[in-house]
Amino acid sequence: MTGVRKRYGAQWALNGLDLRVRAGTVHGLLGPNGAGKTTAVRVLTTLLRHDGGTARVAGFDVRTHSREVKRRIGLLGQHAALDEDLSGRQNLEMFGRLHHLGARRAGSRADELLERFGLAGTGRKAVLRYSGGMRRRLDLAASLITGPGVLFLDEPTTGLDPRGRAEVWSAVRSLVGDGTTVLLTTQYLEEADQLADRISVVDGGRVVAEGTADALKAASGGDRIDVVLRDAERLAEGAGLLARVVGADAAGAVSTDPDRLLLSAPAADRMTALTETVRALREAGIEAADIALRRPTLDEVFLRLTSGPKDKASEKEEAAA
Repeated sequence: MTGVRKRYGAQWALNGLDLRVRAGTVHGLLGPNGAGKTTAVRVLTTLLRHDGGTARVAGFDVRTHSREVKRRIGLLGQHAALDEDLSGRQNLEMFGRLHHLGARRAGSRADELLERFGLAGTGRKAVLRYSGGMRRRLDLAASLITGPGVLFLDEPTTGLDPRGRAEVWSAVRSLVGDGTTVLLTTQYLEEADQLADRISVVDGGRVVAEGTADALKAASGGDRIDVVLRDAERLAEGAGLLARVVGADAAGAVSTDPDRLLLSAPAADRMTALTETVRALREAGIEAADIALRRPTLDEVFLRLTSGPKDKASEKEEAAA
């Protein structure tokens, strides 16, 4: 996508969005509600016409060659598109027939996908009796009925428990290992951290930051040192000590969480900060319950780079797109 724009009334859902995804990788698309993530997916999957800019998938323009694009993509939306009264195998056969596969080919393809996603033993059970993770794996299998080279996953694990999310993650990794290109939108920062080779952070319909998870974390403040004290009365003294260890210019960057007795500060030199903090605490007679070095979480990156959710009217406009 290059300079893609899409407007709903007076509101720009996409305002010059630039996005490039390398083949055979998972590219994460992150942003607050109403940032334009779902609109971008709808444009790329030919479900929505954009107002400006250029959008291509697998080398084909989504506006002028939409049929060629559709032949090469799969889409897993936020809500399962399954018939709960049918079995898993019957659902996949139905999707195969809808994609103009013959009865025999649809059946054999259903069996292949059930085996691939660990559902072979449940293929004849009604989907109504599937767990949440099993349903999403079946939905993912349905999106691959024609073997697309590009797969769009729009918040694929929303509402799943940790086991169900892990099942979907494993399935996605398997697909990418076989060469599938995946564009992933998600509200779960951990999900992008686990799956995405690169991440684009979207806010206000534009990409505001892009890179690997590690690069985004580093750009959001680098490493930090966290110190948990045992004595609440020495919290202010500990904060001053930590400020001196990491440098006078960082004094204002030392954050304090009185409820958890936690002190946190940037650490330009990881090991020096750690050893000096341990030494200074010992010399001052301040007892620490825990000391740890860490990188910023993607949650922290997300909050730092985005301005927060749009107004509710904007969110409704995007949801209705």
